[in-house]
Amino acid sequence: MNLRRLALIPAVILVLAGLVWILQGTGVIKGGFMSGSQTWEVIGFVVLIVGVAVGRFGFTSRRPS
Repeated sequence: MNLRRLALIPAVILVLAGLVWILQGTGVIKGGFMSGSQTWEVIGFVVLIVGVAVGRFGFTSRRPS
């Protein structure tokens, strides 16, 4: 398993965490200090974007010529 494919593990974790934080920030998931906080909505969006970028790095591998 090469390094690029190994990057998919943290990518999935980051995307899932970002989604949860967005849902908590918007108030869809209730029950914590993050609920209804726009700060966590923004943080979740940033983490989601980072996760997508890391995942894209894992899927786009150059083949040796």
